[in-house]
Amino acid sequence: MYTIKEEREIEPQTFAQLVSSTLYERRFGPYFIEPVIAGMQRLPSGGYEPFIAATDLIGCLNFAKDFVVAGTASEKLFGVAEGLWEPDMEADDLFETISQTLLNAVDRDAFSGWGAVVHVITKDKVVTRTLKGRMD
Repeated sequence: MYTIKEEREIEPQTFAQLVSSTLYERRFGPYFIEPVIAGMQRLPSGGYEPFIAATDLIGCLNFAKDFVVAGTASEKLFGVAEGLWEPDMEADDLFETISQTLLNAVDRDAFSGWGAVVHVITKDKVVTRTLKGRMD
């Protein structure tokens, strides 16, 4: 609908605001989700920069320059991510950091599931890999 009305693609920050307002409309009977929004934000100079944001159940936005976490294991995710994340990481190093963070949290939180899907977004492509955790 946005693309048809505005005649352009929706930017990640605009999409984050849309998600936030949609969740806030349902604050008294919320959807039980904590979305993470990621994409490449267009700059006025014509280039792109990474964009990440997360919301809570009622749409409170959390913009970050480094990383965001969400879900039942968010406390465990924060601890490991703060220890491993560094600025300006290469795609392979970033994948390794994400993988170690997710697998560590999934192993310690029974509600988190048995694995994860990791999407690493670069300026040229999106690389998707599936991680399998313990299944006991």
